Amino acid sequence: MENNQPSSFFIQTFGCQMNERDSETIAGMLAERGFTTAKTKKDADIVILNTCSVRENADKRFFGILGQLKKIKEERPSFVVAVCGCMMQQQHIIDTLKSKYPWVDLVFGTHNIHAFPQLIEGVLAERKKIVDVWEEAGAVVEGLPAKRLYPFKAFVNIMYGCNNFCTYCIVPYTRGRERSRRPEEIISEVEQLVAAGVKEVTLLGQNVNSYGVSSHGSDYCAPKENGMDFAGLIYALNEVDGLERIRFMTSHPKDLSDHLIQAFRDCDKLCKHIHLPVQSGSTNLLKKMNRNYTKEQYLHLIEKLRKAVPDIAITTDIIVGFPGETEEDFSETLDLVQTAQFDSAFTFLYSIRKGTPAANLTDQISESVKHERFNRLVELMNGITAQINKSYEKTVQKVLVEGTSKTDKTTYTGRTDSLKIVNFKGNSALIGEIVEVKITEGKTFSLTGEVIS
Repeated sequence: MENNQPSSFFIQTFGCQMNERDSETIAGMLAERGFTTAKTKKDADIVILNTCSVRENADKRFFGILGQLKKIKEERPSFVVAVCGCMMQQQHIIDTLKSKYPWVDLVFGTHNIHAFPQLIEGVLAERKKIVDVWEEAGAVVEGLPAKRLYPFKAFVNIMYGCNNFCTYCIVPYTRGRERSRRPEEIISEVEQLVAAGVKEVTLLGQNVNSYGVSSHGSDYCAPKENGMDFAGLIYALNEVDGLERIRFMTSHPKDLSDHLIQAFRDCDKLCKHIHLPVQSGSTNLLKKMNRNYTKEQYLHLIEKLRKAVPDIAITTDIIVGFPGETEEDFSETLDLVQTAQFDSAFTFLYSIRKGTPAANLTDQISESVKHERFNRLVELMNGITAQINKSYEKTVQKVLVEGTSKTDKTTYTGRTDSLKIVNFKGNSALIGEIVEVKITEGKTFSLTGEVIS
């Protein structure tokens, strides 16, 4: 640093794509002010930890890293530590930071990311600690800068917050109520991204299926009769010249419309993949989770999706060990997985989230039972995934090349329309291009292939 002025930053992101997108915005704000990206936390003048509160493991990792940063702070007092994200929207976390982690300089939340430049400047100019967390979100702030992770694919927020209040989930309390961006703002952003070379966009929301239907305060609300719902937005983006792929997540089953299912058939740019979290196969547990659908209703959605698009890839989330889960409940989950034949599933052990209704339930499941059930589920799921991936052999898939493999720099990797990871030999000129790859082997977690064009 010259004249003791910070010049570099490092951001570590925990959690979902929403957090990754927030980190891109924070990085963009710093880049606008002349800051450069450091390769490691030790090399940086400012470290920002963008936190997630959905899983217990993320909490533990976050506090562990904070402990490591203390050593850097002791060696270099000018070193700045900032923390943000969903964990910061919980008062007990802020209290813990104040009492046990006094070397943290800046704390801010999910609702005031747009104020980050002023907050960090206050820390740097006055060398004082700042805690600025808003309890409620205001109107959506447009036009914020972003330092994108990739030049050829991008995340695009279409809405913020969640109105569902699943009993295990902290997100409605940390992200606030649903607020949809205006469609013209989203379309304009996508057009600008495409002009800059982006081929694929992923539309983000805690529940994209309720886009435009819910409202909060004066924010955008599209009545179903005369406004643009989520499927309507897909149709509109499908007309953007130069855009090649559209993805989205996450999709709540209770709001999955026939209009959206039809969009999979009509919109050639909409990737034939949907992530549709089921969480449990037990209707009894789904009611306790406040998911607002039954096992039978969920499977009917799967039938409608596959009838419309027979080769659609369907992935899901499943929680094991939710309070009160009996062996019969768990068997219902295994039965649903066998029936639905998911391409893959993110499987989680239930962990108590302070502030959620499920945290107060007395019939918590023991860790040993959770792990035993988890292992049975993973074994079943891996067998199904391997079988589906095997069916890709000898087919030709269009793959967006993302870069080199983490384990072998001579091997390149990318994703199919159906979100399958494909590894193949290639060269750096392919990165960012959509190429045809003949699949030679289907493995449990990936495909192997050869570029043919």
